Amino acid sequence: MHGALPDHFDPPAAASHPLVAALERALAFCNTVIVVLSAIALIAACLILSYSVLTRSVFHSATYWQDEAAVFLLVGATFMTAAYVQGQRGHIGIEAFIGLLSPMVNAIRLWLVDVASLVFCGFFAWKSWTLTHEAWVDGQVSNSMWSPPLAIPYALMAAGMTLLCVQILLQILIPLTRKARP
Repeated sequence: MHGALPDHFDPPAAASHPLVAALERALAFCNTVIVVLSAIALIAACLILSYSVLTRSVFHSATYWQDEAAVFLLVGATFMTAAYVQGQRGHIGIEAFIGLLSPMVNAIRLWLVDVASLVFCGFFAWKSWTLTHEAWVDGQVSNSMWSPPLAIPYALMAAGMTLLCVQILLQILIPLTRKARP
């Protein structure tokens, strides 16, 4: 076990630039709403899957839409909350170096990781949007009897990755816009 990690409990630095600060507040509000909606989606997925199990075992009835609806809800909740988790620095990080590096080097390390993450997530978001567009234009549906449009989970994935990119971009910009301490 390890103790408190220095970069996990420091309060997040606020941006000094008014535009960046406004974007930060707007994204925080958006993320809060999304977390509440995602919690409701998770509960709905649990209820849908429980209903599916009950229907199959008690009434010996086939289920057509339940599994897919639950998967769509889970995909939405997972991707849409990624920006919130990143805002809390809750994604996986390498903790082995935190105690060995100075606070300045740790700040630079975090910034470089954010830049690399933005590049990867930006590519992922772009490909997700192209996949969404392709599914929408081609009218792609799932292979199940219910056949919901695949553009729905693809759009949730694309929107979630886009919000994640905005969150990471904010984390890159905030240290650059902070005023020096007197």
